[in-house]
Amino acid sequence: MEKEMIPRVVLNSGHRMPLLGFGTGCDPIPANLTSIIVKAIELGYRHFDTASSYNTEEFVGQAIAQAQERGLIHNRSDVFVTSKVRGADSDHDLILPALKETLRKLGLDYVDLYLIHFPLRLKEGVSEMPFPKEAICPTFDIRGTWQAMEECYRLGLAKSIGVSNYTCKKLSQLLTYSTITPAVNQVELNPAWGQGKLRKFCFEKGIHVSGWSPLGANGAYWGSFAVMKSPIIEEIAVKKGKSIAQVSLRWIYQQGVTPIMKSFNEERMKENLQIFDWELTQEEVDKINQIPQKRGFPGEMFTSPNGPYRTLEELWDGEI
Repeated sequence: MEKEMIPRVVLNSGHRMPLLGFGTGCDPIPANLTSIIVKAIELGYRHFDTASSYNTEEFVGQAIAQAQERGLIHNRSDVFVTSKVRGADSDHDLILPALKETLRKLGLDYVDLYLIHFPLRLKEGVSEMPFPKEAICPTFDIRGTWQAMEECYRLGLAKSIGVSNYTCKKLSQLLTYSTITPAVNQVELNPAWGQGKLRKFCFEKGIHVSGWSPLGANGAYWGSFAVMKSPIIEEIAVKKGKSIAQVSLRWIYQQGVTPIMKSFNEERMKENLQIFDWELTQEEVDKINQIPQKRGFPGEMFTSPNGPYRTLEELWDGEI
């Protein structure tokens, strides 16, 4: 068996997840996305993060098939695939059909991890981000939705199940009636939004945390340069002969979190893999922990006077 470049964590489901993920959420979607993902597999990536709302599931599936044909991976189990149920399908009766459609697009018999993308339901047929406030359903059945996720697990269609963008309070609520504890909570997480309280809560409950926007996103609609232009991280990067991105990803990894990075530039794809053979000192970690904390993605689009969350305070349960 070939030596894995990326360490893995054993989730509470018993399955092993690579501790670095390759994100595929992008707009616009590049025409050569399949070949980009194949290149990622060639470089050593084994964990691919997609979602129904990204419209990239088919590209991930095609890349896995091509990688097998080329002998870059030996079989399906060599790669770990995460997908997420979109808001319009976040309902007890819609989740299983949605997962079956995801598997059809991926060309796979199962996903390794299936997540509820957001604790929110959108009206049927609504595509996500951006969407009008009127598209937000007045209530979200957190209990019935999770019961449907547990059914996906029992059927073997999802080897592990979890949530995304859940707060401590929403997880506590879910845990009062779940029979299967979420394996993962995927949230915004980087040195400028370290989610210390949530990480501690999840660790105590045996829920692994993965982090999207590990470099702060810097997107057109949201995000910030609090990570990539941080003088603290830059000073450490220069001292260690590393890039700012590498220092940020390494900090996340040392917090016991799986970063979901996204770059389609081959050199940066290579660079982002090179975070496992060195470490930050405790002094350097402490310095990074001094970076002022602020969400890069406030989430106003998910608030509505007629929805389950009227304010950002309600959306994030005060974790803002």
